[in-house]
Amino acid sequence: MMQHQSLFRDLGNRPTSRREMLQSSMLGFGWLAAGDLLGKTTSAQAAGILQQPVHQPTAKSIVFLFMAGGPSHIDTYDPKPQLTRLDGQTTPESIRRNFQASAVQGNGTRKLMASPFSFQQYGESGLFASNLVKHTAAHIDDLCLFRSLQHDTVIHVPGEYVMTTGTIGGDRPSLGAWVNYGLGSENDNLPGFIVLGGGPRPTYAPGFLPSEFQGTVIQKAADGIPNLNLPDGISFDKRQDQIQLIDQLNARHLQRLGKVDSELEARLRSYELAFRMQMAAPEAFDLSQETAATEQLYGMDDEKTREVGTQCLLTRRLIERGVRFIQVRVEGWDSHDDLLGGHNAASGKSDKPIAGLISDLKQRGLLDSTLLVWGGEFGRTPGVEKKGGRDHSPGGFTMWLSGAGIRGGQTIGETDEVGYTAIDRVLRPADFHATILHALGVNQHDLHFQHRGRKEIPTFNGGEVVHEAFA
Repeated sequence: MMQHQSLFRDLGNRPTSRREMLQSSMLGFGWLAAGDLLGKTTSAQAAGILQQPVHQPTAKSIVFLFMAGGPSHIDTYDPKPQLTRLDGQTTPESIRRNFQASAVQGNGTRKLMASPFSFQQYGESGLFASNLVKHTAAHIDDLCLFRSLQHDTVIHVPGEYVMTTGTIGGDRPSLGAWVNYGLGSENDNLPGFIVLGGGPRPTYAPGFLPSEFQGTVIQKAADGIPNLNLPDGISFDKRQDQIQLIDQLNARHLQRLGKVDSELEARLRSYELAFRMQMAAPEAFDLSQETAATEQLYGMDDEKTREVGTQCLLTRRLIERGVRFIQVRVEGWDSHDDLLGGHNAASGKSDKPIAGLISDLKQRGLLDSTLLVWGGEFGRTPGVEKKGGRDHSPGGFTMWLSGAGIRGGQTIGETDEVGYTAIDRVLRPADFHATILHALGVNQHDLHFQHRGRKEIPTFNGGEVVHEAFA
């Protein structure tokens, strides 16, 4: 596993070109002035960087497929025959006594609504899934379904925060930032943490970690990393001169400060990475190298699935090039008024591309070292809302893991008879995060950062690895 590299590379005694010199010296000689200061206290805080995994990792890369808006567990991977039998009735008291969250209690007075989607068994495991996710369900034997996730907020943005950072305030590092800080990228020429589709900043922000570990956001996959192309009339040599001057000025300012400044240092390092990306990123984002059959596999030949298909194909290419953590955001799952139409639209643009990603990774031998994570900020209630929709439900919902040593074709945890709340093997976001880190060979307690006199870890409010998820 590649570790964080030294600030300076040994060029040996051979003659070097101007471009090589700039590449090897962090873009400019200003870094020589700041090198001593940075060497004393590196932005990565050497004590917190993992020099080697605590145990044998099963994953080299993480792909977090985030379904923003709250996909309904009881309409995708958690079938409830009792919900069908009780359609139109009030939730029985025998079920309501399991309710834990006050928001769930209130929703429990609503009339129950049967799922408008049909369920069937898939694969050798015979697990049930709905026709809403039929393409992904064809890979059910590769999926480990966690049916008992639970947290405490019914609001979208705090829900996204808790599932990506561990806290509803969004004031801590995102999981991707923690992984980027702890393990870095296997490719010095690309960011270690890339976000496709954006989202609220705390979901990919570094929190109290140095700023360089935040996610690099790409809003539209086809556009690639923004601002890498040179403006018209600017030559490569001229841009090098500009960057070198900026580098020297920043380094001078850093010296005057007499201490490491996270924001400034991240800016200095970003110039180095941007320089390298200008040469490496165009190739990584050049989808013209892919065959028509591959594009069809991801649904890029259909307007409905093209954007998510492009994101997923690009994800595979980034995995091949050593990017450690990729977060893909798919919006549209918030279905208060029209569950049938809203969920059909959200799944219609994402189900085939996600299934294509699983197929492509598998046939290329990459699924064994890539951990796929699927899910949103919460599930949805069994009770009907408005004109045939469902409300938010954090009391019990489903997420899945696949690849990287995960034992597929199994379920972990359980919700009640109609799917309101988790009643068996209740899992919190911290447990889920600890399990993801475990796949990377990371003990959650060993990945730490000193902040305001505290030894901070990713799962600060507790978290246990779900060991039965692994083969």
